[in-house]
Amino acid sequence: MSSSTLFLTGGSGYVGRNLIRRLCADGHHVRALVRSPHAAAVVEALGAQPVQGDLLDPGIAVAMQGCTALIHAAADTDHRNASPSQWQTNVEGTRNVLTAARAAGVPVAVVLSSESALTRGAPLHQAREDHPYPARAAGVYGASKAEAERVALALSTPQFAVKVLRPRFVWGRDNTTAMPYLLQAVCSGRFAWIDGGHYLTSATHVDNLAEAVSCALSRGAGARIYHVCDGAPVPFRRLIGAQLQAYGVQPPDKQVPRALLRVFIGLDDLFRRLRLPLRAPMTRQEFASSAVEVTLDDSRARSELGYRPVITLDAGIAMLKRHVAEQG
Repeated sequence: MSSSTLFLTGGSGYVGRNLIRRLCADGHHVRALVRSPHAAAVVEALGAQPVQGDLLDPGIAVAMQGCTALIHAAADTDHRNASPSQWQTNVEGTRNVLTAARAAGVPVAVVLSSESALTRGAPLHQAREDHPYPARAAGVYGASKAEAERVALALSTPQFAVKVLRPRFVWGRDNTTAMPYLLQAVCSGRFAWIDGGHYLTSATHVDNLAEAVSCALSRGAGARIYHVCDGAPVPFRRLIGAQLQAYGVQPPDKQVPRALLRVFIGLDDLFRRLRLPLRAPMTRQEFASSAVEVTLDDSRARSELGYRPVITLDAGIAMLKRHVAEQG
């Protein structure tokens, strides 16, 4: 896509910040939806134009006038949350943003989803985009992402092409989502590899996700889902261990049996059903994301979007080491 004006939600978040860097470098003008002065300062420093508003505000259609595409990256990604607010943000926020974009005459929307839409706690092996949604999602986050996908696809029309991208375990520099919690768990002695951590996982470097977004702006079909990965799956232990080492943290050797964690998530389910003010060490959503194989087939994105990863695992780790060194 040639230089154009794009509307971005979630611009001050981890993925959003990296999208602004890439899109501005490509010559696009980015209008970024923000709710706070801090978020406005973040996106403005990266080169985007802050637009005050909220995902649930119908009036944001005015700010989308003249935009050639919407990129919806905002989401509540908390894997321990089970409150109605997460559903409201992820489902109704998606509905409102896409409805506003369609009303404003925006021709293309790229919606960022997650493999969590497919997970229930059982292994997923090279899942394709048409893999059925689980009858029972692993948690509110996964259920909300699945429903947000349904909403997005239903709003797609020949004049408003909605494309959904599903990454898995987004990682890389400037990670303010999973890595702070992971580092805290390791440093406090609470981290352990689940059954050794040798099961396979797909992953998506944030620069590869930005590349897929760039491809989807001008290629691919509306009402389609596209998996986005770094390439061949890798052992979960290798992916996480290499990132910990990049931060100067030695990965522990401690292990915990997967069977024991299944007991914990059963307890967490029980606590939530009974509305008790108790929480187990791991939720079913966290288990589904990190305790079993989750690998995706991204051949559709390669064939229809022309997507090719721009960062390998080794290159991404080297980049992460440089970023950590620069941050001191």
